[in-house]
Amino acid sequence: MKILLFLSVFILSLSAKERIVSLSPSITEIVYALGAGEQLVATSSYSLYPQAAQKLPIVGSYTNPNIEKVLSFAPDLVIGQSFNALFLQNLQKLHIGTITLRLKTLQNIEDAIVTLGNALHKSQRAQALLRRIEDAKENAKSHAKAHSVMIVYGLKEDLRSGIYIAGEGIFFDDIIRLCGNTNAYTNATVAQPVLNYENVIALNPEQIIILHSHATEPHVNVARALKNWYALPTRASKNGRISIVDEDYLHIPSHRVALTIKRLAKEMHD
Repeated sequence: MKILLFLSVFILSLSAKERIVSLSPSITEIVYALGAGEQLVATSSYSLYPQAAQKLPIVGSYTNPNIEKVLSFAPDLVIGQSFNALFLQNLQKLHIGTITLRLKTLQNIEDAIVTLGNALHKSQRAQALLRRIEDAKENAKSHAKAHSVMIVYGLKEDLRSGIYIAGEGIFFDDIIRLCGNTNAYTNATVAQPVLNYENVIALNPEQIIILHSHATEPHVNVARALKNWYALPTRASKNGRISIVDEDYLHIPSHRVALTIKRLAKEMHD
């Protein structure tokens, strides 16, 4: 009888699932991709992929989660990013397990997948996700003549100020370099600089790729905005190499970065 009781407790402990709270859309995506989505009990705002994630309760924005809401879900594990470090430290004081991930560069993303794969006992799934990223990286390589590329966050009609671009030290910069090109913005101290049109003219990039989301920027007149970009005297406008890319995964540093690599490589090679 004691043996049967022991075995039943042992089996229950094996089948028990950790209750996980994710503090960012990227982490939510990776947890689902690893096959552990059923363990998620809550997540941050803007966790839209996969569709199942949209049904999860929200504990706040990914930069400002609400600790009371997080605790209300009695999590065993809370997974956040490096900018959540202080928040996660406070949870550790309450004896809640935490994982802190850095998701800036391609290497960071791959390391995070391995870390979560090991923590969630999904290492084989993690390796499969890594292979997709590595395949995308390999296929992105080009032997064509290198050129300077500027990646712009968001499409706007007024270019006088507030032009956010990809600087160095982030995965967009990695992708530019993977494709054999150079980032038009070379100041290594700023990862996401903000420019005005005079700064853009001074950089004089040979190609400009604008990351646009119709879902979050539905009121932008795309034709007018593109015309304004072409009005700037840059090598990109002269070369006819200003383009708009609208994909929901572009800004998300998750396993879907494999798709981002493929899409931006196509844009740079065409």
